[in-house]
Amino acid sequence: MKFIGFRTVKTAIGASLAIIIGKELGLQYAASAGIITILSVQKTRKKSVKSALKRILSCILALCLALILFNLLGYGEIIFGVFLLIFIPLAVRFKVEEGIVVSSVLVSHLLVEQSTSAFWLWNEVALMIVGVTVALILNLYMPSVEGRIKEDQLFIEESIKEILIKIAEAMRNGEFSKEDEEDLLIDLENRLRGARKLTYINLNNYFRGNDHYYVRYMEMRMQQLETLKSMKEHFRDDFSTYEQALMMADFTEKVANSIYEENTAENLLNDLYRLRENFRSMSLPVSRQEFESRASLFQFLNDIKQFLRVKNEFIIDINMLELNEK
Repeated sequence: MKFIGFRTVKTAIGASLAIIIGKELGLQYAASAGIITILSVQKTRKKSVKSALKRILSCILALCLALILFNLLGYGEIIFGVFLLIFIPLAVRFKVEEGIVVSSVLVSHLLVEQSTSAFWLWNEVALMIVGVTVALILNLYMPSVEGRIKEDQLFIEESIKEILIKIAEAMRNGEFSKEDEEDLLIDLENRLRGARKLTYINLNNYFRGNDHYYVRYMEMRMQQLETLKSMKEHFRDDFSTYEQALMMADFTEKVANSIYEENTAENLLNDLYRLRENFRSMSLPVSRQEFESRASLFQFLNDIKQFLRVKNEFIIDINMLELNEK
């Protein structure tokens, strides 16, 4: 377990650099630049840029408001309170609330110095610029998470394959362990949720518009997970005595062995439609028990169709995106 994370190291280095730069530029209250850097180091590049812009706009708004209030009403603690009463709602209204704290600190410098001269106004703007610029430069480098995402992909695909194979075995031999299946589904869901978070971090570390692949992939697998949960609900009876169950078991195993990322699922969908037609051509159930069991199998078949359709639509969407980018 790491005691100090990469972001912590960047924050410490950035805060020190911002203070040093502030002092070298002759800025007063140079330590504030370091605090601004601490608050501006974000998890992703996009978030860092958005945060920087909002803080600069918030700073300009705060200084303009302070210039008016302090010159009209004087410098005092009550006037600073009036400033906050007006500034905070305005910052929220203009969606720059991320800069409320640091901008208020910068305005407090004017209060302490009892001045809104050009020197002090520029001093506060410069502190903000130094702080957010250092943070932006540091955030240009973000450790890649693609390796971890690919590891998650392999785990997810192997887990789905294992679950489908267990389902196929249960259809053949009539033995189905709900506990084992539940544990596999829980592990898969936990890994999927963590992987999905990583894909959004990866997405927000790039400024191009074509980095949605991993996000779409994980969303596709999340939809398939929900279908898997539905599949297991159909196993209330022993299906192994029915010919349809053995046919479904073979098909389910075929799906399991074709779960890998690049498979379009189009051929599997065609096989499924043929299988469904075969089911319809078979003799009707002769007992209530057989009717209920075959109805459950038919519902399972619909779940498999949904499972494959989600994958097929994912591949089509990705191919369309690639064509549009060319």
